[in-house]
Amino acid sequence: MPEGDRPNAYYDGACPLCAREIGFYRRQKGADRICWVDISGIDTMDVAPDLAREEALARFTVRDADGSLVSGGRAFTLIWKQLPRFRWLAKLFDIQPFSRSLDQAYGIFLKLRPRLQAMTLSREVQGPGR
Repeated sequence: MPEGDRPNAYYDGACPLCAREIGFYRRQKGADRICWVDISGIDTMDVAPDLAREEALARFTVRDADGSLVSGGRAFTLIWKQLPRFRWLAKLFDIQPFSRSLDQAYGIFLKLRPRLQAMTLSREVQGPGR
């Protein structure tokens, strides 16, 4: 499938939490329907037309096949629609008030993300079992 005909998922591959989650999704059936873009190695101000690098690093963002950009909880529903195992979640979270709840939960995660990243990095440095 050509890149323009499928969603583009922009993620921070330098974030251990993000890299693990995206790695999980990339192993799922249907993941080849998504163009996965690790923005951690992109040095330019914009990672794509109308998407600033800082914005993409701050929130999980997906460009749908129609060209529209969405971020946060809505971005996850776009990914889930492509993965047969998660389509039921996409259908559920496309409905209000569930879509709002998903975005609120993602907002809470973003506030906790620096602390969770530090804990993850600490465990990786210490090694398993410590």
